[in-house]
Amino acid sequence: MMPRLLRQPWMDDDIEAFREQVRRYIAGELSPQLDGWRRQGYIPREVWRPFGEMGFMLPEIDEAYGGVGTNLAYQLVVQDELAKAEVPANTAVHTIAAHYILDYGTEAQKQRWLPRLASGEMLAGIALTEPGCGSDLQALRTRARRDGGEYVIDGAKTFITNGFTANLLVAAVRTGEAGSRGVSLIVLETGNLKGFQVGRRLEKLGQHASDTAELSFDGVRVPADHLLGEVEGKGFAQLMSQLPYERLLLAVPAAAVIERAVELTLEYTQQRKAFGQSVYEFQNTRFKLAECATMAHVVRSFVNDCIQRLLDGKLDDTAAYMAKWWCTEQQCRVTDECLQLFGGYGYMAEYPIARLYADARIQKIYGGTNEIMKELIARKLPQ
Repeated sequence: MMPRLLRQPWMDDDIEAFREQVRRYIAGELSPQLDGWRRQGYIPREVWRPFGEMGFMLPEIDEAYGGVGTNLAYQLVVQDELAKAEVPANTAVHTIAAHYILDYGTEAQKQRWLPRLASGEMLAGIALTEPGCGSDLQALRTRARRDGGEYVIDGAKTFITNGFTANLLVAAVRTGEAGSRGVSLIVLETGNLKGFQVGRRLEKLGQHASDTAELSFDGVRVPADHLLGEVEGKGFAQLMSQLPYERLLLAVPAAAVIERAVELTLEYTQQRKAFGQSVYEFQNTRFKLAECATMAHVVRSFVNDCIQRLLDGKLDDTAAYMAKWWCTEQQCRVTDECLQLFGGYGYMAEYPIARLYADARIQKIYGGTNEIMKELIARKLPQ
């Protein structure tokens, strides 16, 4: 049993009841289908419609736009439970895209897209990364030029989560000069969109149920009123302003996976026999699990504190960067330690610990690499 955590004010009875609802739904409706989704390489978009109808897709969005009107902790609870069940973070990307529209869209844009995103009718992706541009978004080359009442978009994107299944994209494009001041966000409804093409679904080390795709834009025309927030050149600032919440969308699953890895390993080592005793009875096993359980406790305590600070409006960018890099580093470390205690079985994909290990590795890369996180932290240190 894990040590009891200090209860934060946000961890009230309502959110625990909501957590239980989410957990039961995932266990009954999503988990039984995961093996098939891993084999085909994506979760069908239709799966998220009933998820949205249950109020799980965007619970934090105001009721006026189709949500439930809760706080952000409810979305983070959804991500927590999905991660524990090995369901990939497709809806995490979805909520980020929705918040760009919520925070920067016009009233007409909000009314047009948010209800359909909340219901699961639409699944969103975010088209940022390009073949020659990863973390350095100021260097992006996909261009949108104004032509009367439309934008014409040309370029390419890669490593796009939900790229194959999404029917709405928030795309970062260049509408002006080089550097951050020339970046804008444009929303695209991709169904039957001429000139838009989904390329390869990319084969990945882990996260096999999550589609990751290449996208191309060849003279794609979208109405000018799809520019997010009406004013060109605000895209980089819009992207940067959401960072504390986005970083928690990575730190929370890290905490969840660490806890799940420890639970699985404790159960396995207590049952597995070697040299006439359980693997757990070896001192090395007990010490390793003591270390991993301690790390699970510390990570969860840090994450819960960050959630409270986010809700209180006090989570600064630096703390969010720290949470992202440190929690994901510990996720990779703990899943590796736990896999080792499974021996050869830990290397078999049929065992959850193998999948948790493979899935964890991307956490240190996407959402801004951990090296970028450390650089951003270092810039804020006293000189």
